[in-house]
Amino acid sequence: MTKKDRLEDAYYFTSLTSWAPAKTERHKLLIRALELENAKVIYGSFRRRDRICPHCGRNYKFFEEKQTDVNIAIQIFRLAIEDTYDTAIIISGDSDLIPCINAIRMTYPSKKVGVVIPITRRAEELKQVCDFHFKMKEKHLASSLFPMEVDLGSNERLVCPSTWR
Repeated sequence: MTKKDRLEDAYYFTSLTSWAPAKTERHKLLIRALELENAKVIYGSFRRRDRICPHCGRNYKFFEEKQTDVNIAIQIFRLAIEDTYDTAIIISGDSDLIPCINAIRMTYPSKKVGVVIPITRRAEELKQVCDFHFKMKEKHLASSLFPMEVDLGSNERLVCPSTWR
């Protein structure tokens, strides 16, 4: 973004765990802090899946996040229809977003879609369909942190874990 650009809205797409109550409560505190900064939160869900270990052949259960990429796609396409943005910036490395980005570029050629690739991802295919892309770096995360302590009201506060400092 440049100084002449204006951030209109920020959306946080997430799912809450059902199997780890302590983690869920910490996640809810983060969501409340984001909402205090006017982020709009859109929820997906987790689905329990069975998998077979390729090494030992035993069955095990795991949880797979569902609906997040679809929720992102629907939201940025809906906002394009409503002409709410000139440029959308997505923080993701998920190639499932490619059809949506292609559809926006074909339907609304004046709209720009960029992607910020998370630190651990490469996303070569996703980068090819976007108007621009950036690789997230540690310095970006460091400059975007909440304060070490955020007052959430109602005698609640979000405290940065000591392991993150």
